[in-house]
Amino acid sequence: MITANENALERATQNQINSEKDLFTFLSIPSVSTNPDEAANVQQCAEWLAAHLSSCGLQHTEVITTAGHPIVFAEHRCAVPDAPTILFYGHYDVQPVDPLELWTTPPFTPTVRDGKVFARGATDDKGQVLIHAKALQALIADGSLAVHIKMLIEGEEEVGSPNLAPFIKANTQKLACDAVVISDTAMFAPNRPSLVVGLRGLAYVEIHVQGPNRDLHSGAYGGPVVNPLNALCSIIASMRNDDGSIAIDDFYTDVLELTPEEKGEIADLGSMDDRLIADVGVTALGGEKTYSTLEKLWVRPTLDLNGISGGYQAAGAKTVLPAKAMAKLSMRLVPNQKPEHIVELVRKHVQQHAPKGVTVSVVDLHGANPVYVNRDNAATRAAKDALEKTFGVPCVFQREGGSIPVVDLFTSVLQVPAVLMGFGLNTENLHSPNEHFHLENFHKGIEACIRFYSSVQDFE
Repeated sequence: MITANENALERATQNQINSEKDLFTFLSIPSVSTNPDEAANVQQCAEWLAAHLSSCGLQHTEVITTAGHPIVFAEHRCAVPDAPTILFYGHYDVQPVDPLELWTTPPFTPTVRDGKVFARGATDDKGQVLIHAKALQALIADGSLAVHIKMLIEGEEEVGSPNLAPFIKANTQKLACDAVVISDTAMFAPNRPSLVVGLRGLAYVEIHVQGPNRDLHSGAYGGPVVNPLNALCSIIASMRNDDGSIAIDDFYTDVLELTPEEKGEIADLGSMDDRLIADVGVTALGGEKTYSTLEKLWVRPTLDLNGISGGYQAAGAKTVLPAKAMAKLSMRLVPNQKPEHIVELVRKHVQQHAPKGVTVSVVDLHGANPVYVNRDNAATRAAKDALEKTFGVPCVFQREGGSIPVVDLFTSVLQVPAVLMGFGLNTENLHSPNEHFHLENFHKGIEACIRFYSSVQDFE
C-alpha cells in the first residue's frame, strides 16, 4: 500500500526539473538588501516569492511593508483542526557580489556546473527557502500535510534584520506556533545531515583613530606626529596573546565551558583539520592552542579584524601620513556572553592602549546573542527522523560558528523551540564569489521536508 507520504515524495521527484527552473528564476533577481540602488529588485523579489508561494497552494500570502525591505508572510491550514503549527523562517535577500571579477559566471545568471547551481543566494538562503516551498507544494497537492504552516521570509537578514524584531513583537498572535524551523545553516559534511543546536553570537564594531587635522607629508612631519595607522595597528595587535587567546580584560569571564559530555560529543566527530586546510587553501591552522578545531569553530569566542583603511591605497607611492584610520572588528560570542558587554570591554581596551597624540572612538554597529537550543522536543525528533530516512545515515547534532540573530528572537518572544535544519555546505562560498548549491542536496532537502511536515504531531 502506497502512503500519502510516498505519493508526495513521488510528486516531488516528478517535478524536479520544474523545481530547478523555479529556483533559477528566484536566483536571477538581484535582491541585494544592503545596496539602495537595488531596492526595486528587492521589492520585485518579495512579490515574486509571495506569488510563487500562492502557486504552490498556500492559502494566504502577502507582502508586508516595513520601514525597510518588505516581509513575505504565508499561511496554510491542514485538514486536521488541532494539528500543531510550524513557523518557517528564511530570507530572500542576498549579499553583495563584489569582487565581481572573481565570478566565473555572472552572479545573477544561474549556471549549473558539476551538479551545482552557481549564483548569489544559491545556498544563502534562496535555495533553502525554496526547499520548503517545494515540499509544501507536494504535500498540499497530495493532501498529506500534517501541520498548519506559517512562513515568514524577510528581506533584511544580510543587513542585520533591523525591522524584524519590531514586527515579531507586534505580531505575536499572527506568528503564534508550536515550533520554528529555520534552514539557514549547513550540514556537517557532504551526505552527513545535521541539526544545529548552538550558534555563536556577534559583536561588530568600528574603531576610529584621529590624528592630525589633515594628511601630512611623511618627510616633513613623520617622527614627532603620531601616525593614526601605526597607532591603530598597535591597538589591534594588543588584543591578542601569543597563544592565540584574546588579551582583552574580562573577555572570557562569562564564557560557558563545555560539559565533559559535550566535549566528548564533539571529539567523537573526529578531526577536521585536514579537510579545513584543504578547503581554504592554507598550510596550517591557528587559534587557541588548547582547543580542537571544532571547539574553536563552535564553542570558543573569536576576535577578527575584518577590514582596515586609512592613508593612500591606490597604485604607486605617496609619502603621506594619514589624518585618520579605521578598522572593522568582529567578535563571535558563546553562551553566556552578551554583545553589549563585550563592546564595552573593547571600548575600554582601545582607550587604554591608544598612544598619546591620537583620539579614538569605538562605534557599535550591531550584535547578536549566542544561542543554545533544546533538542528535546517533538519537532526536533521529527526532523532527525526525516533527515536519517532521507540520507540513510545518522543525523549529527552540531553547533555552528555563525550567527542567526532571529533564533534568539523567536525563542524568547514566541517562547517555542527552534529547529535548525540546514541543507547547505560551508564549502559553498556563501558571502563569497562563485556561491553555489548542490542540486542533489536541494532535492534531498525537499524529500526531508516532505517527511518532516507529514510527520510532526505530538507537542504535549
